[in-house]
Amino acid sequence: QVQLIESGGGLVQTGGTLRLSCAASGLTFTRFRMGWFRQAPGLEREFVAAISRSAGGIEYADSVKGRFTISRDNSRDTVFLHMRSLKPEDTAVYYCAADGTTNWGLSRSPGPYEYWGQGTQVTVSS
Repeated sequence: QVQLIESGGGLVQTGGTLRLSCAASGLTFTRFRMGWFRQAPGLEREFVAAISRSAGGIEYADSVKGRFTISRDNSRDTVFLHMRSLKPEDTAVYYCAADGTTNWGLSRSPGPYEYWGQGTQVTVSS
């Protein structure tokens, strides 16, 4: 059974820093591209960042470029999202996801990601 378990969410003030972790199990981690998505109440799930299998390819949503950093530790089957300069509009449930289907590039759409975590709440107070 594949599991993706996020952790690290919480309540921070505007300008604060938070690091999210996603621990994967039940899969061969290095065979999957990993992504982070977020969903605010009443809104659609949106792409945040993605990282390739060897970490040689990284993409970010424009809204988080320069503030968020995605990384992965293949020895620990874990993907991270380091968030700094947080804004109230970053408030959302953050999900990690695994894409084992795409063979080229990184997807910004939720579709190719077949495994999803339960999510972790990030709240940024103004």
